[in-house]
Amino acid sequence: MRIAVIGTGYVGLVAGTCFAESGNDVICVDIDDKKVADLKEGKIPIYEPGLEEMVKHNVKEERLSFTTNTQNAVESSDVVFIAVGTPPDEDGSADLQYVLSVARDIGKYANGPKVIVDKSTVPVGTADKVKAAAQTETSHEMSVVSNPEFLKEGAAIDDFMKPDRVVIGSATESSRDVMHRLYEPFVHDNPNKIIHMDVKSAELTKYAANAMLATRISFMNEIANICERVGADVTNVRTGIGSDSRIGMPFLYAGCGYGGSCFPKDVQAVIRTAREFNYDFKILQSVEEVNAKQKFTVFEKVREHFEGDLAGRTFAIWGLAFKPRTDDMREAPAIYIINSLIEAGATVKATDPEAIEQASLRLGDKGDKLQYLEHPYETLENADALLLLTEWSEFRNPDFELIRKKLKSPVIFDGRNIFPKSEMEKMGFAYYPIGSAPTTHARRSASTT
Repeated sequence: MRIAVIGTGYVGLVAGTCFAESGNDVICVDIDDKKVADLKEGKIPIYEPGLEEMVKHNVKEERLSFTTNTQNAVESSDVVFIAVGTPPDEDGSADLQYVLSVARDIGKYANGPKVIVDKSTVPVGTADKVKAAAQTETSHEMSVVSNPEFLKEGAAIDDFMKPDRVVIGSATESSRDVMHRLYEPFVHDNPNKIIHMDVKSAELTKYAANAMLATRISFMNEIANICERVGADVTNVRTGIGSDSRIGMPFLYAGCGYGGSCFPKDVQAVIRTAREFNYDFKILQSVEEVNAKQKFTVFEKVREHFEGDLAGRTFAIWGLAFKPRTDDMREAPAIYIINSLIEAGATVKATDPEAIEQASLRLGDKGDKLQYLEHPYETLENADALLLLTEWSEFRNPDFELIRKKLKSPVIFDGRNIFPKSEMEKMGFAYYPIGSAPTTHARRSASTT
């Protein structure tokens, strides 16, 4: 098929590249001249394992191209994906100005019937608005399909090429058939993975899925907070409940809160949609409140350990991105923790395998209060404690003896529970996990250093 993907952000670039990989002719459009120029040269604006190699391969095979010319892309394509941003407004609702602007452009440049696909995460009813916006600009028939994405950052290529399911919401049989043919190569092992439904149900499915996963995370963080108070271990509790086939293990990890481009925004959007229809979605309101509070949990543990005296202290931070295998800093807990430490008078030395550049953009200029270092062990020099905030594989099995030697005192705050608590205790670390009692062998020496 001939496909246009408008928007070369995370979703658009991954989708366009994977469609090209399956043999389609794909034109990716963006209004950013520099980004398009970089993409033409093989420079990828995001970090996603496997994406760079796939982009270069399909550009070389002339199945994938990049342009700023929306008109040419629309005229050359049968199917046009809208994959532009839908940032949240102050009230939590999704800002559709970019989606509707693209819809009008598609209608303006349409040289025949088009299938318009909402790939951006949009609230219920958006397809109707997109169709109206496009149709006002053309007499050609515009069919609008909802096709939400379910990509996990860090595993997006595998998720797209081997999906658990493909949700397609269509209003016409012809658009349904077009989308089915488009996705068949990705589900040849099981065609039933393509799930057809009405448009509004498809629009709500993405929000509902992310809201459920966010709920599991916040629920587990609430259990973790109870565990700390009663003397239980959240890791054991997770094993106990996760072994129930009705519940399962995924997204039951306690930690310092969720972030990223989807969960925070989508939870807010569902709450907002519910309010528009006079429904008070109390569960999701609590999910959001729990997560907002959880992002400060590690900081509160630090402040308590050092008895409120953080001024003049230095802290090493391992991990900045909201999750491993991505450079995404959107709503990352590290942002809140670093800002809190600096506001309390501390200095931070931070590292991350991929997210340093994005972190510097999100956190801004903190002067000599925030330093980024490439090597994790460099951050430990003269530091009062180590804070682990992202569970990168590179951080899972460090040299703990070297960590002891470099830190002023052996204190670790583990916001992702990746270090073995029993080993931390044996080595004499003051170790603060999430959801179980700390080991405080070194507390006295640390707090008086």
